[in-house]
Amino acid sequence: MTRRTQNNDARITPQELRRNGVRQVLEKIRRAGGYYVTNTERDLSQSDFKNRIMPHTQFLVAPQRNDAGFFSIEITGGASVHVDMLRKQMNPLEKLEVLSANMPDTLFQTLCRGVNLFGYRPYPENVIRLTVRSFARYVHVWRVFDFLNHVSNMIPVFEEVRESGAILEPSICFSTGPEHTDAYYVGKVGEILAVTGEDILLCIKNHGGLGTPKRIGALVRAIRERYPDLVIHYHGHNTDGADLGRIVAAVKNGAKIVDASDHAMTGFYGPPPLLTAVDILSDEGYEAAGLNRQAVIDASNILRGEREHYRDFESQFLGFDPTAQIHKLPGGATGSSFEQAVKGGFLHQMPNILQNELPRVHVELGNWWSVTPGSQILWTTAVNNVLKGARYRDANDDLKSLMLGRYGEFPFYRPADEIYEAVFGKDWKAILERDGGYQRIEDIDLAVERKVLEHRIGRAATDDELVLYLQHPNDAVDFFKFEAKYGKTWVLSPNIWFRKGGFGLGDKFEIPDAYGRLHAVEIGPKRRTKAGDAVTYLVIDHHPEPILTELEGEGVPAKKKISFTPKEIEALAKTGDVRSQIIGTVSEIPISEGEEVSAGQILIVLEAMKMLNNVIAEINGRVAEILVAPGDRVEVGDPLIVVRTE
Repeated sequence: MTRRTQNNDARITPQELRRNGVRQVLEKIRRAGGYYVTNTERDLSQSDFKNRIMPHTQFLVAPQRNDAGFFSIEITGGASVHVDMLRKQMNPLEKLEVLSANMPDTLFQTLCRGVNLFGYRPYPENVIRLTVRSFARYVHVWRVFDFLNHVSNMIPVFEEVRESGAILEPSICFSTGPEHTDAYYVGKVGEILAVTGEDILLCIKNHGGLGTPKRIGALVRAIRERYPDLVIHYHGHNTDGADLGRIVAAVKNGAKIVDASDHAMTGFYGPPPLLTAVDILSDEGYEAAGLNRQAVIDASNILRGEREHYRDFESQFLGFDPTAQIHKLPGGATGSSFEQAVKGGFLHQMPNILQNELPRVHVELGNWWSVTPGSQILWTTAVNNVLKGARYRDANDDLKSLMLGRYGEFPFYRPADEIYEAVFGKDWKAILERDGGYQRIEDIDLAVERKVLEHRIGRAATDDELVLYLQHPNDAVDFFKFEAKYGKTWVLSPNIWFRKGGFGLGDKFEIPDAYGRLHAVEIGPKRRTKAGDAVTYLVIDHHPEPILTELEGEGVPAKKKISFTPKEIEALAKTGDVRSQIIGTVSEIPISEGEEVSAGQILIVLEAMKMLNNVIAEINGRVAEILVAPGDRVEVGDPLIVVRTE
C-alpha cells in the first residue's frame, strides 16, 4: 500500500514521459504553480561520504523515495559509476535495473561529463554513443556539462539522449570572478539552444557552492528575461552553508526545479536538506509540486539509523567552509581531497593549499570552472607546487593537454608564457606549435576491445560489461572477477561490509539474497588445513558451508621495504632501473619486452588522483623486463621496467 502523494496530478513519472514525450512534460513543468525538487542522492554520497553509500541502503529507502514525488532522483553518473566497481559495490547498470523495479514512479537522473562521460578524460565518440544508449534504458534525465563550457564537447551525448526519448539537461557551469558575467552566461545559453532547440531543461551547475543568493538570483533573472520559456534547474552545494539562500533566490527569480537531499544524511559539502528548503519556500509562498512531505520524512527516519555505518567516510575536515569562495574546490571533490591529504601526510598544508596556492593556480591557468576533470588538474597542480617547492615542476599529462588546447580553447585567457616555459621547457613555443590544438579521440574497434575483455576475464562478456570496461578497463575487470568469485555482495548491509574487528564464533545475522529471500547466517568453527590455510564454517539456513581462506605467508616476517628519494629514483632510471616516483595504479603499458626504446619515450602510464602521469625512458636501450601489469598498484620506489643498453 503506497502513500498518496500530495498534489499527485503535478507529479511527473517515467510512464508519463514515455506516453507524452519530452515536450509535453516540459510544458507541464512550466504550467505548474510552484517548483519541483530533485533529490541529488548521488552527489550527496560523493560529496559527504566519498561515494560509499551502499546499494543496500539505497534499496532500503526505495519505497519511501518512490512515494516522495520528487521531480527526479540523481542516482548515477559522476564518479559513482567508477566507484561502484572500484570499491566492489555493484555493477552500476545492474543497480539501475534493480532500483528502477523498486522505484517505478520516479524519474532517474544522471550527471554526464560530456566527452568525459563518467570518467576523467575524453573518450572516442563511438564509446560515448554506446555508453549513453546503454544507460538510457534506465536514465530519464541527463544533466550534461563540460568543464570549459564548450558546447561542442557535449554534442554526441546530446544527440544520443534526444534519440532515446529522455529529457536533456545541458548545463552552464557557474563560477565567480570578473569574467563570469550575466552576459557571458546568457550568451552561452544561446549557444546551447542553437544546438539543442528549446525542448530542454537548463541547469545552472553551481558545483562549488559559489556566489551569494543575490548573485544566483540575478543570473536566473537574466536568463529568464532573454529566454522566458526556458525551464531552469538550479544545482548547488552547501559548502559555505549558504545554498538554502541561493535556492530561495533561484526559485523567486523563476527557476522551476532545485536540488537538495535527505536531511538525515546531509553534511557539509553536498546538497542542503531538502525539507528545510521546502519549508522556507512555502513560507515565501512557493509550494513544491507533487511532493509528499511525509514520505520525505519517512525516508530520513530510516536513513538516520544507517548513517552511523558510514561515519568513517565522512570528511576529516568538519564544519562549513566559507573559504570555498576563495579556493572554489567543488563539493564533490572536497572530501576526497582531504582523504588524499591524510594519506599523503600533508593535512597540515591544507590551509596554505586551499587559501593561497589553489586560488593562485586557478587564476594563472585561466579562471575557468573547477569541476571534473578541471578540478583535478587544478588540485594536483597546486598540491605538487606546494609539496615539491617548485611551481609547475613535473606537470602531469592532463595539465599539459589542457595547456596545449587539446580539450578546447581557453574560454577567457591563456596562461602566461613563463608558466608554459615551466611546464614544457625552453622549447615550449615549438611544442605548442607542433602539438597544440583540439584533440579528437579516434573511434576504436569495439569488436577488438570485446575480445581483449573476454581474454582478461576468461569468458564471454555481456554488452553491459563491455560498456563498463570501456569506461574504466582495469577496475571493471577487477570487479567482474571479484563478483564471479564472491557473488552478489551488494545484498550485504553496511554494518556487515564496514564492521570492524570481524566476526566471532556464534555471531548471527540475516541477509536477503539478490532475489529478496531472507537467509540466516551463523559464524561457525574454524580449523587449519595441512597447508596452513583456514577453513571457516558458515552455517547458512542451518546448513554448514566451509569457506577456505588462503593465508599466504602468514607468520613469515615481512621484508623491510627499501625507500628511495626522488633523486635516487632519477639516478636509477638513468641506469635502466625504472621505478615509480608516485603512489598510483598502472593504467597502460604501451611497450613490450624486447622492444627497442629511445630516451624520452613513454614506457608506462600511471594514474594517481585521477590524473595520468607518463613514465619515460631516460636512456636508449631494449626493454629487458616489465615488472608490472595494468591495474597493479605501485608505491614510490617500486620497480616498473628494466631497460638494458647492450
